[in-house]
Amino acid sequence: MSISKRSHRRSLTAGLLRFTARAAVVALAAAVLLVGVLRFVDPPLTYLMAREWWRLGSIEHPWIAIEAASDSLPLAAAAAEDANFCRHRGFDVAGIRDALADGDRLRGGSSISQQVAKNVFLWPGRSWLRKGLEAGFTVLIEAIWGKRRIMEVYLNVAETGEGIFGVEAAAQHYWGVPAADLGPQRSARLMAVLPDPRGRSPTSGSGYIARRGAAIERGAATIRVDGRAACFL
Repeated sequence: MSISKRSHRRSLTAGLLRFTARAAVVALAAAVLLVGVLRFVDPPLTYLMAREWWRLGSIEHPWIAIEAASDSLPLAAAAAEDANFCRHRGFDVAGIRDALADGDRLRGGSSISQQVAKNVFLWPGRSWLRKGLEAGFTVLIEAIWGKRRIMEVYLNVAETGEGIFGVEAAAQHYWGVPAADLGPQRSARLMAVLPDPRGRSPTSGSGYIARRGAAIERGAATIRVDGRAACFL
């Protein structure tokens, strides 16, 4: 290969690297800006909500501020999904270790922060690309939003039934009351439907919901006493 051809190839490679670096900087800046805006502005829709809206024709999704909801709800959410929510920086290392031990490398013991990152900014899936983006957004929301905002968004975007999103919609749909009126038992039973909210109902008489709900209720009482709820109560 002639010197001129080698020089041209090196120039093309350098140009491609510069373009890639600039694109990465722009993408990061856009992500930081988006996360910063959603620190104060409630997300109107998520990918899953839009998809269900298209499929069903409508969804139930009234927003509720965390201070207006019953304390039993974030306690039950943490007990059910991420008991160490207040003690990690977005990634529950123990949960990830357990998932790897089970051989499920893509599940990864997702924390509430990771679930919010996925639900608000990304699409459902199990690819390594999506997991990588999820990790990036998890770092950003932990740094910019803080724990209380993350929990608030989680309680409002989690799917709690077919076409039902968030705890306010669930409280009204299943019990005909606002989320502020849900006590420990109902809050625990609501979280017991996860991760299969379309296949389970918190008002069913199934043994699973009763047992799982009771376990979540006990866990919620425990984390309230031992201080693991201090970041969101």
